[in-house]
Amino acid sequence: MMKKIIVFTGVLLFAFTSVHAQSDSKAFQLGVKGGVNFSKLSGDDFEDVDSRTSFNAGLVAELPISERFSFQPEIFYSGQGFDILERDQDNVFDTSDNVEYQLDYIQVPLLLKVYLIKGLSVEAGPQFGFKINEEFDADPNSDGGDLNVNNEDSYVKDFDTNLAFGTSYKFDSGVFLSARYTMGLTSIFKDDTLFENVDGKNDVWQFGLGYMF
Repeated sequence: MMKKIIVFTGVLLFAFTSVHAQSDSKAFQLGVKGGVNFSKLSGDDFEDVDSRTSFNAGLVAELPISERFSFQPEIFYSGQGFDILERDQDNVFDTSDNVEYQLDYIQVPLLLKVYLIKGLSVEAGPQFGFKINEEFDADPNSDGGDLNVNNEDSYVKDFDTNLAFGTSYKFDSGVFLSARYTMGLTSIFKDDTLFENVDGKNDVWQFGLGYMF
């Protein structure tokens, strides 16, 4: 998956190298963003999980480097995790009895943004996640069923490294639409626990909108 995304991104950049592109501003910009997350864990040991639907919200900045390139750091809350799919007596998934494993992060991506045409851009770069909450939710459709996991009992690392790829379109008004895929680079599980040999990486799709001031 990673190789396909890198190749696809490279082909896009190569195809548009002869196209005149520019950012809509040569000045530093600060904005807000928010949207929906679809997250799960990737890896051979996590075939019986479904995605958790949550949200993200935070701040974004853009520092133009040239007419085509910008540096885009961000900081935002990101609701992540996954749904544990329960099976019935016939070994069939019963989606009504899902248990939601909630992993919430403060994410800090450091992205290089490349404008293909005015307003339309692609972006890629590393992202660093800081876990701020971990809990089980036995009843995701109501207010009950939450069980917080403290740091001493947790099998999940406090820090996570990712690679982010995305695209966005910014209108002249400052409103922008975005879509992004974030791929975990390392297992989220601590090395000195029962899960030290378990390969589970964060896998997140994000869709949203924002506004640059």
